Amino acid sequence: MGRDRRVSWARERGAAPPWERWSAGRAGRVPWRSSLVVAVIQQVGGHFAALNQPDRAPLDTFARLLLLIGPAFLLLRHRYPRTAVFGTCATTALYLGGGYAYGPVFLSVVVACFAAVVAGHRVAAWGAVGTLWAGHLLIAHWLYRWLPPTGDGPGAWNEEWAPAAWAVAVVAGSELARVRRESWARERAERAAAERRRGDEERLRIARELHDVLAHSISVINVQAGVGLALLDDHPEQARTALTTIKAASKEALGEVRQVLDTLRAPGAAPRSPAPGLDRLDELTEQAAGAGLRVEIETEGARTELPPGADLAAFRIVQEALTNVVRHSGSRVARVRLRYVPDALELRVDDDGPATADSLTSGGNGLVGMRERAAALGGTVEAGPRPDGGFRVQVRLPRTTGRRETR
Repeated sequence: MGRDRRVSWARERGAAPPWERWSAGRAGRVPWRSSLVVAVIQQVGGHFAALNQPDRAPLDTFARLLLLIGPAFLLLRHRYPRTAVFGTCATTALYLGGGYAYGPVFLSVVVACFAAVVAGHRVAAWGAVGTLWAGHLLIAHWLYRWLPPTGDGPGAWNEEWAPAAWAVAVVAGSELARVRRESWARERAERAAAERRRGDEERLRIARELHDVLAHSISVINVQAGVGLALLDDHPEQARTALTTIKAASKEALGEVRQVLDTLRAPGAAPRSPAPGLDRLDELTEQAAGAGLRVEIETEGARTELPPGADLAAFRIVQEALTNVVRHSGSRVARVRLRYVPDALELRVDDDGPATADSLTSGGNGLVGMRERAAALGGTVEAGPRPDGGFRVQVRLPRTTGRRETR
């Protein structure tokens, strides 16, 4: 139970299994420590196996050398896994042909087969282990006449299931490790892709916020600066009013930009001030009035509280729509209609036009940002010229959405 909990904890944080982290960290190195351990086990285990099997040939110098050659091939298993698996299987076949005692000599084969299968050389591993098993059958039932120990008889066919089962177990265990490794790799790739998507969504959200804040405020500042320059000589008091509006708009823009940038410095931190919503439409109307645009607001239905994401999106869409009227329309009047229906909020922003000359050639991200905001909440945006002239932006934002809202 505790191990499953630790594995689940590791998966949630993108960690690889311990054996995989171990092999991945040493992929470019010579695995001499583990090979040395295998060599010691084969030497010591082979010695005791020979003592317990007096009917087999005693361990001589050649046998000791074979027990070292197998682990020596394991040194190549990371860089040349096929060479390692065929080398260990050939060495083990020579050991069996010498009539020496059965024992941990097969450990080299297990390690090499595991490394080859996990590295993707499955056919090589199967072929090497299958060749070793076929060599064992040849030695046990035919070549024993000419091989030590002297007087050895043929092996019993009814006992051949054990070597076959051993070979199948080695290959199956290696395949299980390969499948597990690929599964973890897929999970890590999916987590990495999800993190990239979240990062892209966050960057897009910040880009939308900066665009909406700056486009609106700079549009107000630009209009008021033009008014101030025109009135500076003849009507300085009215120019002072324009400068006051510029100061207020720039201060508000700086505050909102600072709040957006704070989310970059400390992701996930609580904002210093609440995100704007439809309760600040009066402020938006005053700012638009400062830019020479009169905004008429009409509300239909009982006004109810919206989810935070929908409230912010509605405010930003109205803000961007009014900014577009100031920048691209000759109309000095805009009408905003809020219609509350049981399952959604319907917004409509109209102006009577006509379009200014620069709006015919200028391009921007305002309408794209509106559609992205609405789509993130499962809503829709329709924008385009009206049949009787002017321009209309029509939005539908559901009150409840299956998608994650973004603040």
